[in-house]
Amino acid sequence: MPGGEEEPFIELTPRQLEIVDIVQKHAPVTGEQIAETLGVSRPTIRSDLSVLIMLGHLDAKPKVGYFLGKTQTADGKLKDMLVHLKVKDRMSRPIVISEQATVNDAVITLFMENTGMLAVTDAQGLLSGIVSLKDLLKVTLGNPGAAGIPINMVMTRLPRIVTVGPEDTLWEASKKMLEHQVGGLPVVKPAEGSDDRSRLEIVGRITKTSMTQVLVDLSSEM
Repeated sequence: MPGGEEEPFIELTPRQLEIVDIVQKHAPVTGEQIAETLGVSRPTIRSDLSVLIMLGHLDAKPKVGYFLGKTQTADGKLKDMLVHLKVKDRMSRPIVISEQATVNDAVITLFMENTGMLAVTDAQGLLSGIVSLKDLLKVTLGNPGAAGIPINMVMTRLPRIVTVGPEDTLWEASKKMLEHQVGGLPVVKPAEGSDDRSRLEIVGRITKTSMTQVLVDLSSEM
């Protein structure tokens, strides 16, 4: 969606909902057949059919008839749910360590918390970096003295960190994870009382595991 804006929600009329139901049960079906089922004339539902096609609820092929559009298919419904669900609805608590921690501390925390990503915070408790399992493997393999290395020498620092906000959609979060090939994203908001928009408070995390759980939950509801 351009500019990250959500698609507007337009409530369907009872007759439009009935048309969608008819098409779902009998597709492909002609406009004349839909009108006959409703007990009205074909011109009466012309504007309804146009609106339903414009919104993606229906599609049509010449000499074939009407059938369900992308928003009524399983994939379309799933995307619609992801577009309207917020990150704050599904985020987990952040797993945080301080800049003063060592690589050894980070390894222990990763395994104790069963996670693949740790947020690193500065003395004010604000986000300063991210460290992943891959980061730790790079520094520890073949390096017997790696355990005592300060984590701030290993982590990925701001502004190179990809983040999401609590009000972002799950659709936006999933696209960011795919685009940047990361297993999770820190959920952040601007630090209170600071004019510097780069000063970020970490409020949660969203991961591939939590996204998979969302897909399972939504699919079971469809």
